[in-house]
Amino acid sequence: MSANSAEPTTEVSVVLLKAGRTKIRYPATLLHDDGTRLAVRAPWAGDGVRDFGFVRFEAGDVFTEYYWRDRWYAVKEVRTGAGVLKGWYCDITRPAVLTGTELVVEDLDLDLWRSADGTDVRRLDEDEFAGSGLADRDAGAAAAAVAALDELERLARGDGFTGLLA
Repeated sequence: MSANSAEPTTEVSVVLLKAGRTKIRYPATLLHDDGTRLAVRAPWAGDGVRDFGFVRFEAGDVFTEYYWRDRWYAVKEVRTGAGVLKGWYCDITRPAVLTGTELVVEDLDLDLWRSADGTDVRRLDEDEFAGSGLADRDAGAAAAAVAALDELERLARGDGFTGLLA
């Protein structure tokens, strides 16, 4: 299904797991699923305002979220309700799984931010990742997570980032 198709839209539930428990669940509209990459759109699902200092997520913000079944990350384009691009928040996750209308991703604690103009690229939560114990429990997943963060940072600092979303 593509965003411009005449097919009916499908509502899905995005389920973000963290340490084996549901961190958040929210409704989203499935825009595209080509068998490898999925795109959904949802309003900001958090409670109140989340101010990171470099960006604020708040009521009215709209997230277009890209998930892959074969990659260890998700990219979330963040816009104001008026459509102004704030930037991209990227979660390092295990590959996404869509079962029926439930899209499940497991958050692995690492994140990356890229501002709308591309001048601010920052790695986030590396201390949280180190403290999670993932490297001890699942060394392969920990290595994949770090490699995914490195790849996203390289793309975010170069010209290939927006190509991920095309």
